[in-house]
Amino acid sequence: MDSGLYQDKYRIASTRWHVYDYSQNGAYFVTICTHKRRRYFGEIQAGQAIGKAAVLTPTPLAERALTCWQEIPDHFAFAVPDAFVVMPDHVHGIIFFHKPDTNTEAAATFGPQSQNLAAVVRGFKVGVKAWATRNGVEFMWQQGYFDRVVRNEVELQKAREYIRNNPSQWSADHEKADGLFR
Repeated sequence: MDSGLYQDKYRIASTRWHVYDYSQNGAYFVTICTHKRRRYFGEIQAGQAIGKAAVLTPTPLAERALTCWQEIPDHFAFAVPDAFVVMPDHVHGIIFFHKPDTNTEAAATFGPQSQNLAAVVRGFKVGVKAWATRNGVEFMWQQGYFDRVVRNEVELQKAREYIRNNPSQWSADHEKADGLFR
């Protein structure tokens, strides 16, 4: 990814798909990491019996992250949360936008930033951080987030499967230097 100067400071180029309007109807797969990948949300426990999936032993902060995800439609009526998982140092989720009369062919434009993916993710992050602050829990998110526009049903099913299996993959993947988003 190219870096460039903006106002005499180096910045990282956006990871957003520059020809896509992130306020339009569709499905979005997002990953949001904690600051420096600190394990604020708990630890993964291996399945206790053969065939049982690994699960997160959640902290109260992890439980609040789940609640905030479920409450997204209370703040953004067009946003419908789908699959979601809280991991020790990140969350993955799929969210659908269902807006009436949306032109799905529109190019990316600069405009009001209150009805798009960035606004929804920002609201989620603020909700979790505000709860932590009110309850005296040390917590910080990593700046930004990762996203993928889900382009078809096959991608949607793969993303859901990835989310569902993420806790069981934790022990194999979390120490890899080249793991997802590291």
